[in-house]
Amino acid sequence: MLPSWLSPDPASPAHALIRVRAQPGARRTALVGLWNGCLKLAVSAPPDDGRANAALAELLAELLGLAPSRVELSSGARQREKRFRVRLPPESVHERLAPHLARTRS
Repeated sequence: MLPSWLSPDPASPAHALIRVRAQPGARRTALVGLWNGCLKLAVSAPPDDGRANAALAELLAELLGLAPSRVELSSGARQREKRFRVRLPPESVHERLAPHLARTRS
């Protein structure tokens, strides 16, 4: 069973869609935890000229152990809630992010 923030991409079920709640302009870049059915990510980049979106994609790629080219913004470019398409099966995304999420729950 997949968590609410993760789903298969309807266009390509071998890829995943991740719902993200963005926190741009934060003091540090990190996976914060879960927020209202989304994965909450904080990035130090400001929301100007797409810099925060690029930083969010880079952070997701780093957390998942993927090349940045395998993570792309799917929707929500100008909103706090976004969807990122990841070229990895949803089950693999969940397995790779589980240890990072476990560290946020203290």
